[in-house]
Amino acid sequence: MNPPQTAHRQYRRGLTFFIQWLVAMGVLLILLAGLTIIKGGHIDPPYLVLMVLTPLLALPIYSILRVYNRYEGYLTGAWKLILAWLTVLVTLGAVGFVSKTSAVFSREVILQWAVLGMVFQVIAFGSLHKMARLWSARDENKTNTAIIGVGQLANRLVKATAGNETERLVGLISHRDSGEVEIEQSPAVLGDVSQLSSLLASHNIEKLYIALSITDAEKIEALYIELLDMNVDVIWMPNLEGLILLNHSISDIAGMPAIHLNESPLTAYRRSALIKTTIDKVLALSAVIVLLPVFILTAIVVKLSSPGPVLFKQKRLGWNGKIIEVWKFRSMYLHDDQQVKQATQSDSRITKVGKFIRRTSIDELPQFFNVLQGRMSLVGPRPHALEHNNYYTDKIDAYMARHRIKPGITGLAQINGCRGETETVEQMKARVDYDLSYINNWSVGQDIKILLKTPLSLLARDIY
Repeated sequence: MNPPQTAHRQYRRGLTFFIQWLVAMGVLLILLAGLTIIKGGHIDPPYLVLMVLTPLLALPIYSILRVYNRYEGYLTGAWKLILAWLTVLVTLGAVGFVSKTSAVFSREVILQWAVLGMVFQVIAFGSLHKMARLWSARDENKTNTAIIGVGQLANRLVKATAGNETERLVGLISHRDSGEVEIEQSPAVLGDVSQLSSLLASHNIEKLYIALSITDAEKIEALYIELLDMNVDVIWMPNLEGLILLNHSISDIAGMPAIHLNESPLTAYRRSALIKTTIDKVLALSAVIVLLPVFILTAIVVKLSSPGPVLFKQKRLGWNGKIIEVWKFRSMYLHDDQQVKQATQSDSRITKVGKFIRRTSIDELPQFFNVLQGRMSLVGPRPHALEHNNYYTDKIDAYMARHRIKPGITGLAQINGCRGETETVEQMKARVDYDLSYINNWSVGQDIKILLKTPLSLLARDIY
């Protein structure tokens, strides 16, 4: 299922942040340029470097400190903005000290820029913050939700969430085997769980609340396994009244305990996801620039090695099951297989050049363009061919859950030796287990560790 409303809402939030950030950076750069020209009549190269370095440092710092959170008041936002700007200044000062370049800047210019930059940013923030809140208030793109359950607990949840400004309750879905007595409901019952897949698609449901009794734990477990392959956020709302909870992991929604069962990291941790996207695109663009000679040389060699296109493009599943087109340098002779077959160590379809570029993973380099397009990430589960997804879905529990995050050029499975051909279901299951572990424990820090370990994993002998 493709959730366009979630994507649109996430786009609007990111756009709100970037507009305010761009205005702030514009104010800072214009101010610095003006002060420099007034002081010396022109802009010296060190100040040009400073004008480039400042936005690069400000983006992650402003994101981490959540400077432009439209749900916070003006004073809180202004304080965060000041704190972020001071953090940027301290970081720039540390860079100047380490590089021994601080002496080339005019102290008068830098001091004026620091103080006036803070003042002008706070003034600009006032108007932009108010506009962002008004824009948010008019945003009607709510998340479509549904409740599995038709009993007392479901009825309480309907009433408790009636005033939710970010979600729209589409209806209820009955669980015929739960033993609960259906009571008069509004909204209406859409159907039962036997129609779950079609109901999610037809009503574009992005989030499900399971409102069944804790005595239905076995039924909920079976239902949850089924939901893992449906690309929908799942929250269990059990009736835990009278129970003593020890060391539990729950959240509170409208005063009711909620157990989050299945939620994509990209929607659950939006600020961190924005940082991940920023790192992806900055590093991918840098890699393309640095490796441009390798790209050109490989393209020439592949073209001369055998007839056919330089790039091999294959349709695979991306985030939330959306079909994407993954690029690779062609490493095989042109062939017309009736079904997709994994490459083996002595595969006759692989060209001599193909063996080398597969062994060194050079064939994967065009996927940096997939990252720049937003279809992939640097780190994430490797995207599999559509035929392989269809084959393994019924053989490995929660196989499709690996698509709850963007696919990556490298991943946790790859640095742990799960590369090359998967001859058995057990080998694929091991790879999927690593993918699910990555999603469950995802963080920006983990991505950086995987990127650092990836070059060492390329020394493995089972790559072909």
